[in-house]
Parts: sequence; C-alpha cells; structure tokens
Amino acid sequence: MTVLNIGRRNAWILALCQALYICAISVDLTLTGITGYQLAPEKFLATLPFALITVGATLVTVSAAFILQRLGRRFGFALGSLCGAVGGLVSVWSILHGNFWLFCLGTAGVGAFQGFAQFYAIAAADSVGTNYKSRAISTVLAGGILAALIGPILATTTKDMLFGIAFAGAYLLVAALSLLSAFVFLIFFRDVDVVNSTEVEATHPPRRLGKIMRQPIFIAGVATTMAGSSAMLLVMTASPLAAVTCGFSIDDGAHIIQWHLLGMFAPSFFAGRLVHRFGIAPILSAGMVLMVTCVAIATVSTTLTAFYLALSALGLGWNLLVVCGTTLVSQSYLPSERGKAQALAGLLGNLSAMVATLSAGAILESFGWSTINLLTLPVLSVALLLVLRWRGISRSIVGEGLA
Repeated sequence: MTVLNIGRRNAWILALCQALYICAISVDLTLTGITGYQLAPEKFLATLPFALITVGATLVTVSAAFILQRLGRRFGFALGSLCGAVGGLVSVWSILHGNFWLFCLGTAGVGAFQGFAQFYAIAAADSVGTNYKSRAISTVLAGGILAALIGPILATTTKDMLFGIAFAGAYLLVAALSLLSAFVFLIFFRDVDVVNSTEVEATHPPRRLGKIMRQPIFIAGVATTMAGSSAMLLVMTASPLAAVTCGFSIDDGAHIIQWHLLGMFAPSFFAGRLVHRFGIAPILSAGMVLMVTCVAIATVSTTLTAFYLALSALGLGWNLLVVCGTTLVSQSYLPSERGKAQALAGLLGNLSAMVATLSAGAILESFGWSTINLLTLPVLSVALLLVLRWRGISRSIVGEGLA
C-alpha cells in the first residue's frame, strides 16, 4: 500500500475515532452542566466541571503534541483515549458518591482526551498532499455526524441505567467509548507522513518557533480556529442551562445540543471540497456570517425554535472556520516543525476556549443569554481583521511575482 493510500486510510480511521470521541464528549456537553448544578456546593460553580474539560485539554496540549511526534500518533492517540476512559470512570464514581470535586477531576480527564483528539484533523492533513488537506480534514470532522445524531440520545437514555442513580450510566458510556477508541488506534492506525521529513530538512532546516508564529498565514489560521472555538464554546456551554432557565426540559436541552452537534459536523461532507474549489477566504467568510446569524437569532428570541436555529447556525459556522483555520495552520510549517507548531496552535486555541468555558456560567448568571451571544462579535471581528491582513500580504507577494 502506497504512502498516499495509507494516508487516506488513516483519514477514515481518524474519522471513526472522531465519531467515538464526539459521541463520548457529547454526553458531557449534554449533561455535565446539569450534573454539576446538582452536585455543586454553590450554584455559581455549576459550569466548572464542564469548563475543566477545556482546562484539562489546555494542560496536556503541548505535551500531547510532542508525545505524538516522539512516540508516534498510533500510541499517542491511544494514550489520549485511555485518559478519556479513566475520566469517565472517575465521573461515575463521583456521581455515585455525590462528590462534586471528584466529578471535576473526572471531567478534567475527559479534557485530556480532548487535548489529544484535537490533533485528529491535522494528523489527517499531514498524511496527504497539499491539494487534499482540506478534504482530509473534512473527512475526519465528518466522523462526528453520527455522534451528533446519537450522542445526546445515548446520554439521556443511559443516564439512569446504573443503579437508578441519575447520570451515572451516561458517564460509564463515556469510559466505554473512549476505551474502544484506544483499541481502534492500536489495531488499525499506521503512522505516516506524505513528505519525508529528513529529505525536507536537508534543504530547509527547521525554523525557530518565533519565525513560524510570525507568518501571516499561521496567525490567520490560529486566529480563525481560536475565534471559532471560543465563540462556539461560550454559547454552547451556557445553552443547556439557558434553555432550562427559560422553562424548557433537560430533554429539550439535549435536543438543542443534538442539533448543534449536527450543525458542527454535517458540513464536513462538502466543506473541504468547497475550500478546494472556491478557496479559503469565501468559505471562511460564510462561516463568519453563520456565527453572526446565531447571535442575531439568540438575541431576538428565546423560544425553543430560536434555540434550535441559533445553535445549528453556530455549529455550521464553527465547522467552516475550523476547516479553513486548520488548513491554513497545516500549510505554515515543515514536517520537522510539526510538533512545536501544532503545540503552539493547540495551546492558543485551548487557552481561548478555556476562558470561554470558565466565564460562561458567571456571564450567564450575571448578564443573561443575550450578552453571552453578543460577546462573540468582538472575537470574530479580530479574527476577520487578521485574515484580511494575511490575504492582503499574500496578494501583494503574488503581485510582485515572488510566489
């Protein structure tokens, strides 16, 4: 089997593991805010367990990137999945014993799983040629579609299955799905890069991190993924509690998340092809418009239909921004620079996401649902300006005949 074929095969394996990861994490998206509300000694701490998923991801991002480069993606991704399994089991134990702080530790373990899983898409991009990078990224993200449909349903149907204690069974499912993901990586995944790193290094020695991060394409890519993730997580973290506050049921909250997850991953069937055909800028602009559409709907109405529409638009916009941003980042470094470039990009993305998730509960409690949505606009505006800067510099270089 050729390197290119192995790369494409890996993209489908990563898509399967993405589905398992999203299915597991969707339990936390659906139930952790509510579980935290029931266990928390003070209600303003209700979203802390959910926020610690992002904190856990942030803490392991740099080490995860270097583990993946030093030990290989096969063992690195399997290790990340095992973190999710342990986190799920700790969550079960904490719920059975009513321990809020132990529950926080369990969700942080699931966050460590996320810290590794965030590299699935870029791993697929590194395994194929430049013309197929956006398609490989989309293939991996497409793995979340099935999870988007069944994840929240599994969360609500399994939540009372363990000793009749609310939510314990759902977190046992998190552990089982994570463990299955580890087995898939160990059995089927093969490490490969489409370009031989040694050959490239012979003519292009690795650059310093500072030089890599000053590239307009790297800045634009990171800004896009940071803006998409932080805006999405700020709104999504608050949405189940906001829905309950507006008088809707826990099941309604689960369905809202379900539509949001569907919006997040449904465009993966065509987003990569759209980028390949029309270029990054138009598709990125469409993603921005969808994110703003979410804000408009959420600030105008708090009906159940408005929640569905807003969170769906939010998911669609996030997908387009992540595909475009990740494609830009993947084009900004040499194979030998992969570890440090991906570590920096992942760390910055997780730091912005951590701020969003940690602040969502307090902002919702103090200022309300509309303010949560309006706060995403400045973040998106900054990212848009940095993308326009990259576009302007790129056109200038082409116009001078230098590229």
